[in-house]
Amino acid sequence: MPTAANSQPTVDGVQAWIGGECIYVCLQAIWPSMETRIPNHMPPSTGMTTAQFVAYLVFMALSVPVVYIRPHKLQIFLYISAATIVLLEIVLLIWALVTMGDSGFGGTISHSGGDNSGWNIAFGIVTTMGATAAGILNQNDYSRFARSPRDAILGQLVGFPVYSIFCATVGILVTAATQNRYGQTLWKLPTLLSAIMDHGGARSRAAGFFGGAALSLSQMGLNVPANALAGGFDLAATFPKYINLRRGASITVLASIACNPWKLVHTATTFLAVLSSYSVFIGPMVGSMVSAYLVVMQRKIKVEDLFPPADRGIYWYSYGVNWRAPVAWLCGTLPSLPGFVAHLDPRVAVPVGFTRVYYICFLTGTAISAVVYAALHYVFPAAAVRSFVATAPSPGTLMREYRARWEEESADEMGTK
Repeated sequence: MPTAANSQPTVDGVQAWIGGECIYVCLQAIWPSMETRIPNHMPPSTGMTTAQFVAYLVFMALSVPVVYIRPHKLQIFLYISAATIVLLEIVLLIWALVTMGDSGFGGTISHSGGDNSGWNIAFGIVTTMGATAAGILNQNDYSRFARSPRDAILGQLVGFPVYSIFCATVGILVTAATQNRYGQTLWKLPTLLSAIMDHGGARSRAAGFFGGAALSLSQMGLNVPANALAGGFDLAATFPKYINLRRGASITVLASIACNPWKLVHTATTFLAVLSSYSVFIGPMVGSMVSAYLVVMQRKIKVEDLFPPADRGIYWYSYGVNWRAPVAWLCGTLPSLPGFVAHLDPRVAVPVGFTRVYYICFLTGTAISAVVYAALHYVFPAAAVRSFVATAPSPGTLMREYRARWEEESADEMGTK
């Protein structure tokens, strides 16, 4: 099955750059004249100043110790990170609404999308999916630490959508409430905090510092487990003889710098294109994985063969590659590419149908890839996998048998020590 190892450095780099913007807010609160204190030696084409790059390096340096914490020991840190950002969002919402005054809401809420409003809404939804696509693909890296399958399901089915809707609603309301005040729509929280400090006094700078610190902590709680460690999982699974989790995470962090994330988020248009590109390329991966688990393997997993023994196991396929997966991925990706290219370069003209396929690329890519993956396994079945699925008991029974075996093995190990 496909993995997201190739996408992790880009996602990691973008999130780390946003974290650097949050650190920049903290430094700006302490030294308002930071841009003059740190002379700029960066060319305009980079889309950043030397001071911004220094803030990015500070965020990376603060993140490194967290990368070396074992995943199962990150729970308390993640609790603190999540609670901090929720509190900040509530405070920002109250402040924006209470201090809005006669200026009222800006056009963010009342503006009409015109004849294409429906497709623009669909594109907004898919872009949001793209922002979380890497997390969707790698959620099993962390759901396996849950105490029971039910806990993992509830976290994704209830916790994720509730917070996502809450966060989006707060973002829209805060942006609309401050649009007339600052004369523009400030969608990025670091930019909003900078505007607050620029238009206020010492108290505003203090608020900006604590807001930037909360955002930095939150960004670290998102970036390290969801991107750096997730990339480490993928690399360790791909090259277990040479790379462990920490080495893989370190490689992902270093590769993220080579992706030039400051270029990817230079403008809002480019940033949205980057987010939507995740949907174009990762959606088909998700489709193949869902199809593999639900359709091909019918939720029956031979756990011991996930870690190849001497005879390679049933998931070894052809020379270690299941060729059906990349074929399904290509089939899911190709229909969205013309619209994606036209979105990146307006000079490229494509039929409107391709543009609309691109607007819903996560949905179309996932569906096409899932169907093609299942069809290829039906026409060209993997004999060992099909035999196991046909002879294995029901998924629930199989899970209980594995649990009983593991508990027995664990008890034997405890008895011998």
